Amino acid sequence: MIPDRPIVVTGLMGSGKTSVARILAAGLGRELRDSDPDIAARYGGETAAQTVALEGKEALHRREAEHLRESLAERPAAVVAAAASVVDDPACRAALEPALVVWLDAPPAVLAERMRSGAHRPHFEPDLEAMLVKQRTRRGPLFAEVADLTFDVSLLTPEQVAAEVLERLGGR
Repeated sequence: MIPDRPIVVTGLMGSGKTSVARILAAGLGRELRDSDPDIAARYGGETAAQTVALEGKEALHRREAEHLRESLAERPAAVVAAAASVVDDPACRAALEPALVVWLDAPPAVLAERMRSGAHRPHFEPDLEAMLVKQRTRRGPLFAEVADLTFDVSLLTPEQVAAEVLERLGGR
């Protein structure tokens, strides 16, 4: 593992990106860059759901792409919890090339249940499971394109995922 190689944790909403990235950052002694709180801090505390309601999902996705690019440029390299939308952007996918990308995947029904507990997450459609099925259908191939490691988080805890990533990084 190259010390200055960023680690990016991504997946659909509810997949546990923040939890896994937090454990990895602590285990590696790196800074954590998390799109939701970082963007909220930059924009007066506005959550992703509020951004969508006030300015539209395009504004949110622009902010998420900007967050990824800025986070990838940081040195020393950070652990980044990246929004799912970044894989929709070809420039972001290209920017992920030098990073170690960890895709947290799970069935949409599992993610929908997890999303119900988070008001900060935008609900683009009333039927969360149907929304996540559509997102996974569209983004799944893009996640697969950029991912170095993929985990089914319906079967593993964040601690188990992080332990596996750290082991693959050389036991750190």
